[in-house]
Amino acid sequence: MASKLDNLLAFQHQALGLRVHRQQVLAANIANADTPNYKARDIDFSAALKNAVAGRANGVDLVRTASGHLPGSGENSPAALQYRRDMQASADGNTVNMDVERSQFAENAVFYEAGITFISGRLRTMLTAIQGQ
Repeated sequence: MASKLDNLLAFQHQALGLRVHRQQVLAANIANADTPNYKARDIDFSAALKNAVAGRANGVDLVRTASGHLPGSGENSPAALQYRRDMQASADGNTVNMDVERSQFAENAVFYEAGITFISGRLRTMLTAIQGQ
């Protein structure tokens, strides 16, 4: 039963995880709006979600060249970070456009809340079915 529930919510779980990661990236862009030479970053959400659903990892495999090395993978991010295109020139080399960042941040937050609402509705529906009401 638990595996069926996991399978039912797996897509939403992956989507929410990517939304959280994107929110952190956008927040870092906003926080570094005044940092010289900071380059704004973002993720391609649809491509990252397709990769996550297909089970493709984003990282690189690390090779152990000596017996004392710890095994591991280079995967430290659920999605590949990309640099945002520079829309206007900045004297200090910073590519953060606060209007774009705020807009993307708010849009991502709305999609995150929608995902939470969807999962809550699914769980409520299952609870109603289990209780037989």
